[in-house]
Amino acid sequence: MHSYPYTITISSEKGGVGKTTLATNLAIYLKAMREDMPVTILSFDNHFTIDKMFEIRKALDESADVHALLMGAPAREVVQVGQYGVGYIPSSTELADIHERFKGPMTLTRMLAESGLSGIVIIDTRPDLNILTQNALYAADRVLIPVKDMPSLENCKNIFALFDQRGIDKKSLALLPCLIDSRIKFEGIFKDQKTLLRAFAVNRGYRCLDSYISKSPKVESLNTNPDGKIYPILTHARGTEVHSQFLEITRDILRSVDTTEETRSCLYHKWLLEKESRKKESYLARLEGLAERCHICGSLLSEKPEGRSFYFETSDRAARGFLHGDCVSDMLCSTLYGLTSRSDAYTAARMAVANNAGRAVSLLAPRMEGSENRLDYRQFSMGGEQLLQKNIEMPGFDSGEFDGVHDKLYLLLNEALSGFEGKLRQGGWLSVYPVDPANPEAVLHEDYYKIIQKVQQSISRELEIT
Repeated sequence: MHSYPYTITISSEKGGVGKTTLATNLAIYLKAMREDMPVTILSFDNHFTIDKMFEIRKALDESADVHALLMGAPAREVVQVGQYGVGYIPSSTELADIHERFKGPMTLTRMLAESGLSGIVIIDTRPDLNILTQNALYAADRVLIPVKDMPSLENCKNIFALFDQRGIDKKSLALLPCLIDSRIKFEGIFKDQKTLLRAFAVNRGYRCLDSYISKSPKVESLNTNPDGKIYPILTHARGTEVHSQFLEITRDILRSVDTTEETRSCLYHKWLLEKESRKKESYLARLEGLAERCHICGSLLSEKPEGRSFYFETSDRAARGFLHGDCVSDMLCSTLYGLTSRSDAYTAARMAVANNAGRAVSLLAPRMEGSENRLDYRQFSMGGEQLLQKNIEMPGFDSGEFDGVHDKLYLLLNEALSGFEGKLRQGGWLSVYPVDPANPEAVLHEDYYKIIQKVQQSISRELEIT
């Protein structure tokens, strides 16, 4: 059965608010209170506090770290078994080159969904909103934002604004007053720091937890001591108020874990699978609608599949299919230059035509001008920019006569655009796209087909203008 983690992100743009202390100790408390549940912690910061807290022995593979995970390494290869039963992923100072890989806001969500990690994953972020922090925020089922003063509270607006910009529900965001000095008192309704911070948070529309974390000299000494080690609150500060506060916060999180039927990574993964399923259905539908023959030479494509170098589609999408590259080159050579295989300049002209056609989209739009049939032929780039236009006479087309020059063109137009009583569908046209002959069906995949749809739209606009 596929596992999806419940993800907790600790984030604040303000440094010195107790972010990493919260992340590391929360991991230990969660593991202590739910021993059978996997707890994994990782950091996008480069201070290596997580490593100092949890490392039992040096990893055999020093490259198995956060950088490797973000570059696609399987989670099972980078997660280390750490102190207190907490799994951790070693930190890295080499995350600057990761940002290009994480242009999408949901990249980390997908990675967590596919990681195979279960239980709870805690992410400690940098004190900024770079792309990795944004990904960690969007991936989280619960975001804890530690605030200790008004500047750190003011910075929260940027996190909330990110969720508004992306249209993401902000119910996962919660402020947690941290490093609250109980000795500081105020006169009036706001009697202490936590009451003041909560009031200002609520006034701004922010959700704020009932819990808080006190400032404690004993807890601070756990990070700075002659031993040069970092000790957890659970084992070295049980008699402090902070210990009770962490118990309360941990219980609150476990209640949320227990009541969450589908985590964010699970929901996103299901959406991706449904999206891929829809893509597959659309792809199969496009395959089923393909013409069985090359509309120029008439050969069955199942019997002569090699050389399918072009894909055509009509403006109304009523006809589409593949064409042999030689057939298209011959047709365009005769259509554009009036040359046949018996002409002296045919070989050189055909080579030039084939080269141009292989890099551009060809538009073929038959039109009746007075009593004469003409072809509006144009070439477009794959970006939809018009590169060439020619107006070509089509003698004998309306009466069904072949003239020995335009025969292949007439066959294609009649096969692709024929309508009632053999007449062409009014206002119809077709476009021809170069494809990879080694894998022509790839043009029908969602990403490539979107390009075709955009080019079709550009062609329609150009034809409306003219």
